[in-house]
Amino acid sequence: MPAAQTVRLAEQRADTAAHSVTAAFGGRLLGLPGTHLGAVRAPQPLPRGVGPWHYWWQAHYVDVLVDTGLRSRAPVAGADPVALAEQVVRTIRIRNAGRYTNHYFDDMAWLALAVLRLDTLPGPPRGNKPRHQRAREALGRALRSGHTQDLGGGVYWNRARNFKNTPATSPAALYFARTGERERAQELVDWLNATLLDRSTGLYYDGVRQGAENAPPALERAHFTYNQGPVLGALLELGGNANLGRAADLVRAVSRNLVHNDGGTPLLRTHGSGDGGLFTGILCRYLAEAAAAPTLDAGSRRTAGALVTELADRFWKGRAERNNLAVFPSDPRSTADETYPPGTGVELSTQLQAWMVLEAALRVTRLETDPQDT
Repeated sequence: MPAAQTVRLAEQRADTAAHSVTAAFGGRLLGLPGTHLGAVRAPQPLPRGVGPWHYWWQAHYVDVLVDTGLRSRAPVAGADPVALAEQVVRTIRIRNAGRYTNHYFDDMAWLALAVLRLDTLPGPPRGNKPRHQRAREALGRALRSGHTQDLGGGVYWNRARNFKNTPATSPAALYFARTGERERAQELVDWLNATLLDRSTGLYYDGVRQGAENAPPALERAHFTYNQGPVLGALLELGGNANLGRAADLVRAVSRNLVHNDGGTPLLRTHGSGDGGLFTGILCRYLAEAAAAPTLDAGSRRTAGALVTELADRFWKGRAERNNLAVFPSDPRSTADETYPPGTGVELSTQLQAWMVLEAALRVTRLETDPQDT
């Protein structure tokens, strides 16, 4: 297939996901003009703003709208994707009782990363300051407060301050690396390597919990796909021989240990529904960055890209069409009709995951057809 046609097909897939997720889940908070959030489920039995509040799902909704906006300002479900991302950020604060901060440091790190990326795109001017400077300042202060020397370093998971983990520390490290606090970022990465790196697999454990009374800290030894992604991003952002060597090792570790061997082809695992429905989409965002990283060796770049495009192909093949919108499976080894039988509700997290993967695959496909397109 000609290169231009291959890229166009990847664009059409990503466009379909963007339109389908936004049209099915996006809407006003309690009907308020100028607001926009993703419903937790579609169809949504309750008005947006009533029921469970998934702050960090909305942060990733912003991030994937930015993915779309970076490549095209064509309307998504009738609206500019960047304008929608702006509305989601504003609505998160409204829904979150007028604050950008919340109880969980990992949630705040995801939103900080999303608004930082959003501010790289043209949008409504705010004088000579970044459009989301207030959000970034509030979130940055919160993340710094979660970084202490208890348990040797790292960032707490939440304000209970008894558990430090990879899903809070690694996106915080990436945020600090991207905003000029490189020493702090490297300190966090060094702590991850010293405390939570599983030497037997090359992957990062989930976290370390403060022991009761005089008991030693206890490792939470689970390996989740999303934990590996922002570590990879931070390693690439910081650069240097040690970090880049660790990044290459991490790509290989993912390809060995977080895949199904599907007929000889490594197929990334997913983690079901709920919060886990986002996990592997997050990993793919950073695998696509690895595939595009000129500082990484060619073999690692190819491995990272192949993991992304294989998962994207499987999500695409497993999709169903309902009401002229695509629905994607949560597990690439099944179909959408198996994951979500007709007549049942579909979760936002799993659909954001598929959209993230298809956007990441488009980036990889462009690189494969034009290596200068990074």
